[in-house]
Amino acid sequence: MTVENLKPLLESVKNIAQVAGEKILKIYGEEFNVDIKQDTSPLTAADLAAHVYITEELAKISDLPILSEESAQIDYSERQQWQTYWLVDPLDGTKEFIKRNGDFTVNIALIHGDKVVLGVVYVPVSGVYYFAAAGEGAFKQTGAGEVSVIQVRQSVPEKLTVVGSRSHITPELKQYLSRLPEHQLTSMGSSLKLCLVAEGVADLYPRIGLTSEWDTAAAQCVVEQAGGAVMDIKGNPLSYNQKESLLNPYFLVFADTQQDWLKYLCD
Repeated sequence: MTVENLKPLLESVKNIAQVAGEKILKIYGEEFNVDIKQDTSPLTAADLAAHVYITEELAKISDLPILSEESAQIDYSERQQWQTYWLVDPLDGTKEFIKRNGDFTVNIALIHGDKVVLGVVYVPVSGVYYFAAAGEGAFKQTGAGEVSVIQVRQSVPEKLTVVGSRSHITPELKQYLSRLPEHQLTSMGSSLKLCLVAEGVADLYPRIGLTSEWDTAAAQCVVEQAGGAVMDIKGNPLSYNQKESLLNPYFLVFADTQQDWLKYLCD
């Protein structure tokens, strides 16, 4: 597989995400048990069903390695040899799934080097896809409907629209928000927060709290191809597979790249 012409691959990945979403929704409509993983995060049968399906289907369309949240025990000594690989969160927003509020997604990304070059985010409850590939732009589609090009807002409005995590509000985040100009805060789960920036609905998503690489990769591609940025708090683009830990640093997602969003951070 080459990474020069990725657009044809998007349709295959969208189809995989959509069927995984169907498997998630089947369990969503039933009674289900919740297990707790070693890192204290919740796990359901929906996470596992989506993981099994996605990894099986990705293996059919390429021979690339696959790193999924539900199979993350792969030593860095092995991972650092990877040049190109799939990075998957089969069910992003398990806490929102458990609460049955609809704010959960299927995230499938392709990483090349340390950068994400293809991303598909699928929202099972609404049937909405966000997808992008390097050099191809960013798009939104509902079901089998028309595909729309999406772009971030080009300039900052008088009153910012900020999106934040529904389940992970830290004191550091509260302090960052207190330093911002006038804004409206919308709380939401999963990678949908990045997608709202990408489609021009929100201006800023500050994540002053923990996430993992599979939480952000697919939606980061959408944001970047829509004209926005995903930066760590040192001002560097969020990168992948560069260290033993799969945890992301704190980061900011923003539409207007001419603004200095780092200046509101705590000293």
